[in-house]
Amino acid sequence: MEEMGSEKRRLVVIGGGIAGSLLAKSLQFHADVTFIDPKEYFEITWANLRTMVEPSFGERSVINHRDYYTNGRIVTSTAIGITETEVLTADDFSIPYDYLVIATGHRDPVPKTRMERLKEYQAENEKIKSAQSVLIVGGGPTGVELAGEISVDFPEKHVTLVHSGSRLLEFIGPKASDKTLQWLTSKRVDVKLEQRVDLNSVTDSNGSKIYHTTAGESIRADCHFLCTGKPLGSGWLEGTILKSNVDSRGRLMVDEYLRVKGRKNIFAIGDITDVPEIKQGYLAQKHALVAAANLKLLMSGGKERKMSSYKPGSTTAIVSLGRRDAVAQFPYTTLIGLVPGMIKSRDLFVGKTRKQRGLQPH
Repeated sequence: MEEMGSEKRRLVVIGGGIAGSLLAKSLQFHADVTFIDPKEYFEITWANLRTMVEPSFGERSVINHRDYYTNGRIVTSTAIGITETEVLTADDFSIPYDYLVIATGHRDPVPKTRMERLKEYQAENEKIKSAQSVLIVGGGPTGVELAGEISVDFPEKHVTLVHSGSRLLEFIGPKASDKTLQWLTSKRVDVKLEQRVDLNSVTDSNGSKIYHTTAGESIRADCHFLCTGKPLGSGWLEGTILKSNVDSRGRLMVDEYLRVKGRKNIFAIGDITDVPEIKQGYLAQKHALVAAANLKLLMSGGKERKMSSYKPGSTTAIVSLGRRDAVAQFPYTTLIGLVPGMIKSRDLFVGKTRKQRGLQPH
């Protein structure tokens, strides 16, 4: 539709996480882009836990949107509505669109500015450093990686991890779970499975806290970190034209081109989609690149039949275990230790992710 020299199509991108940031950056010179996000920065989220034990790591992993997205508008607000022609924000903006991308991922209340976010990491680091014992609630990838980071950087601290499931890392296979449990145990992390912690019944005792589990155990710790799953950022869609496109689990239903089903000009990417795959950052970035290519084609008048299909990712997953080790599940094997650690754990793909957005890796 768009010819050389004609007016660019209006593209609105909602959500400045892993997927939304890459798509906005990729299309900023191909469309009239408006980028809506309640915060002023993009965060490499899988580096969060390293930043808690080493706050200076955040200097590279928390990036102002303007550092990589230089050519379009930014609206620092929350999207609250969608009509057939406009996006409505909490600040009473009405932003018209020809094409729309929804990339709101998971709901995660974080500060508005980069400086405030870095201060949060500094405070969490102080919390860890001043504690002799730490309780981690949740044994998914976040809880396991945090236990790994603390046990490696602060081996003198007593770390307890409580998980409600029968095994750690339930999103991948049992072999990876078993290897991870052995590794954490070797680092003197006390892992308690099939228990929950009642955070409403914490009592104080001689300067530390006593936490109570559903199995009747009492755990003494100076502080705790809640590492359970975050809800999807799709609740706001209930009052929009897309309310019937959200499935029972709160995910937007998409076709093979990553368009919202039944919609020609609305795409969804990242964790908010119902694509049948493990939700991981590197796959969210693949969504962004496929959707960007399809939008570029459509905005330049290309035929729909030439759009690229997205193929769901394999069962590959890598979970960091401190600075040197990791557990990796590949389609035909599971590895733990230095070899998978060399793939991810040293830099956590931060340099690579920065380069993808046109920034210096360091």
